[in-house]
Amino acid sequence: MAIKAYRPITPAQRQKTTQDFDQITTNKPMKSLLKAKKQQAGKNNQGRITVRHRGGGVKRHYRIMTYNLPKDLTLTVEEIEYDPNRSARIARVKDQNGTYYYVLADTKMTKGTTFKTGDEIEVEDSSRMPLENIPVGTFVYAVELTPGKGAQMVRAAGASAQLMAKENGYATLKMPSGEVRKVLVACEASIGTVSNVQHQNIKIGAAGRRRRKGIRPTVRGVVMNATDHPHGGGDGGRHGSGKAPRTPWGQLTLGYRTRHNKKTNKMIVRSRHEGKRK
Repeated sequence: MAIKAYRPITPAQRQKTTQDFDQITTNKPMKSLLKAKKQQAGKNNQGRITVRHRGGGVKRHYRIMTYNLPKDLTLTVEEIEYDPNRSARIARVKDQNGTYYYVLADTKMTKGTTFKTGDEIEVEDSSRMPLENIPVGTFVYAVELTPGKGAQMVRAAGASAQLMAKENGYATLKMPSGEVRKVLVACEASIGTVSNVQHQNIKIGAAGRRRRKGIRPTVRGVVMNATDHPHGGGDGGRHGSGKAPRTPWGQLTLGYRTRHNKKTNKMIVRSRHEGKRK
């Protein structure tokens, strides 16, 4: 995959790059696997903003994804499609019974390729099986946290986790973030790497492009009034000297721990932060 640059005929196009769409085989999604998607604009059911800098953007339909495929299926890739709701490409696949599904596409999926799901199947690209049947050292994606619940981890473009070890009913995975964690060996995963690996290298290049994605502008705290942000106020001179950076609500932003899920701490072998510490 390559990144497409533009011959700049406007200032905004000088830095702008886009992903190529060579892997995509159709621009017409399957109607039976679509549903309406309402724009929430980062607000809750009371109309209060819960996620800042959201709003506007083009209208989208949601593709009904299947993250927990039934076992013992032989699936054929019918089309590779663009999905406006995620960074990865999606694959329209059909099983031996004629049923269609949308699944995450990996780098090896092309139109016409086949893969299987189940316990006693061959270890091949795109195959989906329990971690206990996958060899150590294999790269996987779309990993379950709870057996039978469906993929919850490693779903972003270009992501993959490496299976490091298996012992005492648990598989040890090295996550894309660098975290090393344990997962039950009964959890299923797909073999390979999620498609669209160049996604993180795209340069937006223009403000309007972000607005079409539904992302509104971000205003720096130091240019706000003191009543609006901890960084605000002052006479327009040097800003923020001697003050630790904070969120608009006063919470420290550098080195402040926000994880409080103690019940799953035992599953984390190595935190994603450990390599950054001095």
